[in-house]
Amino acid sequence: MDDTQLSGDGQTLGTPGEVFTTFLKLGLTSFGGPIAHLGYFREELVNRRKWLSDHAYADLVALCQFLPGPASSQVGFALGMMRAGWLGALAAFTAFTLPSALALLVFAMTAASIAGPIGTGALHG
Repeated sequence: MDDTQLSGDGQTLGTPGEVFTTFLKLGLTSFGGPIAHLGYFREELVNRRKWLSDHAYADLVALCQFLPGPASSQVGFALGMMRAGWLGALAAFTAFTLPSALALLVFAMTAASIAGPIGTGALHG
C-alpha cells in the first residue's frame, strides 16, 4: 500500500504533502476574496479531485459561515484536516496563505522606495 490511508468510513485519506501542494496551487491562482475562494475550493476539491461530496462541502461552508471569523480560511483549514488530519490542516492554511502574505510583504518593503506618481498611487491604493 502507498502512503495514503483509509478513514473509518473507508474513504482514502491523503498526505500533508498532497494537501500542501494542492492548496499552494490554489493560493497562487485563486484571487478575488473570500467568496471567490469558496468557489475555487469547490471547483478544485469537490468537482475535480472528489475529496468530498457537494452536499458535504455545502454543509461545511454553512457551518463556517455561522462561526465567527473568515469563512474561507476556516473552510480551507477544515478541508485540509478532513483530508490529512492536523498536519493537513496546517499545510492547507500555510500553503493557501503564504503566496499572498509574501506578496504583501514584498509590496510593503518596496512601495516606499518607489518615487513619483506611481509610488504615491501605490501607497494610497
